[in-house]
Amino acid sequence: NGVEIVVPNTQGCCGSLALHRGDASQAKQLARNNFQAFPDDVDAIITNAAGCGSGIHDYPLLFKGLDNEESAVAFSDSVKDISVFLEEIGLSNEPPNLPDALSVAYHDACHLAHAQDIRTAPRNLLKRISNLTLVELPDSETCCGSAGTYNLEQPEIATMLGRDKANLIKSLKPDAVAAGNIGCLIQINTHLIRDRVMVPVLHTIQFLDHAYKGTSVQSSL
Repeated sequence: NGVEIVVPNTQGCCGSLALHRGDASQAKQLARNNFQAFPDDVDAIITNAAGCGSGIHDYPLLFKGLDNEESAVAFSDSVKDISVFLEEIGLSNEPPNLPDALSVAYHDACHLAHAQDIRTAPRNLLKRISNLTLVELPDSETCCGSAGTYNLEQPEIATMLGRDKANLIKSLKPDAVAAGNIGCLIQINTHLIRDRVMVPVLHTIQFLDHAYKGTSVQSSL
């Protein structure tokens, strides 16, 4: 789409997982590394993980009153979820049809829908693929149980939420599932496999990738 991509070699974890477990000291250390790693003269810093985007937007609060507060605000202001960025700039080339028509159930990641209020941009991108039918999940914004480190710290509740999400997906019988966060993708895929439901569970942008490349989504299984 005519965008120059810069991938800093020294970038590291954004610190969101450290924040989830209450380790603010490590989160600050990781954030400071990224302040140095990313150039200042870019138009945007793109994330494709909802949890990372949410955590980075908490940088100003994390560094409130500290020496790095200005850097934290500038960095946070530059970060955009990839779905929002692509909707803002507009796709210069409409994605072609997928090799096979698909019905796709979209799951709202908590860190995208609730923490960042991003709901329409991912759906709009999926709708740009004309032979992809978007299927709305009931209670789509209910947590799948991943929730950063929650699935490790509260496995019983996380498992219950994961099973509920898998059951909702099974009731719709979609050809594939889309979401905007790595934790959600792993959690949903895990519970669908446990129920012997073999459908691709992919990031929203992966559907665009398959369309542009002309490859089957089913090949992701």
